[in-house]
Parts: sequence; structure tokens; C-alpha cells
Amino acid sequence: MEIYKTKFNGLLIIQPKVFEDTRGHFFEWFREDILKSYGVDLKFVQDNEAKSQKHVLRGLHFQNPPFAQGKLVRVVSGAVLDIAVDIRKNSETYGEWFSRELSEKNKTMIWIPPGFAHGYLTLEADTIFQYKCTGYYNKDSEGSIRWNDPDLNINWDIDEPVVSAKDNLAPLLNEFKSEFE
Repeated sequence: MEIYKTKFNGLLIIQPKVFEDTRGHFFEWFREDILKSYGVDLKFVQDNEAKSQKHVLRGLHFQNPPFAQGKLVRVVSGAVLDIAVDIRKNSETYGEWFSRELSEKNKTMIWIPPGFAHGYLTLEADTIFQYKCTGYYNKDSEGSIRWNDPDLNINWDIDEPVVSAKDNLAPLLNEFKSEFE
């Protein structure tokens, strides 16, 4: 498994070593010891999975402290454009976003630490997206930022994705007061 740092403090790209033969493939998608060597000392407490049709956009979501969540995200089937927005108010990259295509083919994963809003757009039908969380979901602590915020100017490369009413009504970044240091 190879891990790459990004310009966003703590956000990592993880590329597993995939072993393929005529039977299929095998790879490790989580190794606590390797992540610890990159400063990620964590305990996962909840695994989530979502299946979506093509052009479904979910996000940009986060959990406020004290229920903040770090997420290890990956695609099992299909493909997504994955987005993480830094919402740590004291961060040099506050309000900036990171994107990467995650797919069944490339098997790339991303470690998204607490303090990021997260979302993704499905690029294929029947996409299955999984993520391990370091905190339990808490409805009273959930937050979101509008996916099409003009100040963020995220290039989703689509005009009309399928978005929930809740995500369409999320606050803009300039209306948002971060609880993350």
C-alpha cells in the first residue's frame, strides 16, 4: 500500500497494492500500522455503504465536534468524483477543496480527517461507496455546506445532478461558522 500526502494537512491518498490473477484480485484496504506511520492514530467505530444511480450527488456533509468523524472512503463498484472541503478555520487551506476520482478500477482510497466537509458525485450507475468512520453518526451534530456554493466553485462537471432537497438547502460557506480549529 502506498500513501501520498496532499497539500491539505492530514488528508491522504491511499493506493493499495493489488494482486491479480485468473481468479480475480486481492488487496488490503485498511492497515492500522501503515496509517499510524503517517500520523493517523484512530479507531473506526462505524462502517457505512451507499448505493446510488449515475449522477447522484451526496454532500457536502460533516459531523460537528464532539461527534466529528474522520473517514476512510472507497468505491467498491462503479466510480465517483470525491470532494473534500477544508472547514478547519485555522487551516492554511480553509475553504479550499480537493478532488479525486475513486473507482472500482483504480481502487484509490482517501483518508479524510475530521474538519472536512465531504461529498461525491457518482459517475456510473449502481455505484457502491463505502466508508469507515472514526465517530458515530449523531443527528444533532450533522452539518453541510451547499454543493454548488459559488465561492467554492467546485467543478463537478455536471449541470443538474440528482441532489436531495436537504443538500440543495445547505448553507453557503460564507454563512457557515466552523466549529473546527
